[in-house]
Amino acid sequence: MFLKLFVSTSITAAAFACMNPQSATAPKVLASAQMPTEQPKNAEVATLAGGCFWKMDASYQQLKGVTKVEVGYAGGKTVNPSYEDVSSRTTGHAETVQVTFDPSVVSYHDILEVFWEIHDASILNQEGNDRGNDYRSAVFYRSESQKKEAETMMAEYNKTLKYGQPLVTAIEPFKNFYRAEDYHQNYYNQHPNEGYSFNVVRKKVEHFQETFKDKLKPRS
Repeated sequence: MFLKLFVSTSITAAAFACMNPQSATAPKVLASAQMPTEQPKNAEVATLAGGCFWKMDASYQQLKGVTKVEVGYAGGKTVNPSYEDVSSRTTGHAETVQVTFDPSVVSYHDILEVFWEIHDASILNQEGNDRGNDYRSAVFYRSESQKKEAETMMAEYNKTLKYGQPLVTAIEPFKNFYRAEDYHQNYYNQHPNEGYSFNVVRKKVEHFQETFKDKLKPRS
C-alpha cells in the first residue's frame, strides 16, 4: 500500500494502489444493500483474502444471503495489527474480508464462486499493481466441510483452467481475524469517486454485478 496520490482520473488505473485514504475528500455515499442487525441462528462465517479488501467488501455486501461483511487482517502473527503494520509486510497478515451469511439462502460454494471470480488468484502475492504478501489469495477455512469445499472447487478450476492458468490460492486453517480501522469499512460505497475506487474497485464491482446479477439483493 502507498500514501494517497492526488491525481486526476484521466491517469490510468496503473497509477493507483489500494492505499491509505486519510486525506480522502468528503464522501459521496452510494445506496448499498441493507444488512440486518440481527444475525440468523444458523449463520456461518467465511474468511477470505483476495487482494485489496475494498472490492471484496463492496461486492459481498450485495450478495443475497450475506448478513454482515467486515474488512480486516488475517493469517499473520502480530496481535491486533494496524494498517501501517500490515502494510510493512512483516506481520504475515493479508487484507481479508469476513463474510457472515445465511446458508439457507447462499451456500459456501456460492461464496467461494464469487471469491474466485472477483480477484485474480493466478499470481502469487499480487493482484494488478497491488503487490506483497498482504495481497495474497487465501481461504481461511473454519471447518472440515469448508476445507473440503475449497479444495474440491480449486482442484476443478485448475483441472479445467477456468481462469486461464492454475490458481495459487492458499487454503489454510483459520487462526485469527482483526477488524481493520473504521475508515476501511464500507470504503467503496463512501468514496466511489476517489482515484483507486473509481479506476479499479468500480470495475471489479461492476463485473461482480453482471456475473451474479441473479444473486443480488434488491437495492434500497
